[in-house]
Amino acid sequence: MSYLAVKHAHMMFALISITLFMLRAWLAVPSPARINNKLLKILPHVNDTLLLALGVWLAVQSQQIPFGNSPWLTAKVIGLVLYIVIGTLAIKRGKTRGQRLGAALASIAIFAYIYGAAVSKSPLSWLAL
Repeated sequence: MSYLAVKHAHMMFALISITLFMLRAWLAVPSPARINNKLLKILPHVNDTLLLALGVWLAVQSQQIPFGNSPWLTAKVIGLVLYIVIGTLAIKRGKTRGQRLGAALASIAIFAYIYGAAVSKSPLSWLAL
């Protein structure tokens, strides 16, 4: 597979990931019990596994090493961990509707930061453009 094909697949899975997150958050903010659909529980994990696998493939192919020679990729990895932790508050761990809503909005902002870091190839994200 060519680098460009993998890059575009990675970008497609990223778009699917945020779309699924927003759908799940829209359902979960009022009440986490609203997410009972088995597909909505499994599909995001399959998609995100593919997203991560392709991201690792891209990093290896381009010889970009997070926490090494690539500060923008380091920023993406740190952002990803934050996105996952805050996202779990939005989808299932938030105790109140307000906590879940705040976590959902924060997760979307973190995703935008990650995307900006990828586009700009800078940990400054959108500020570097």
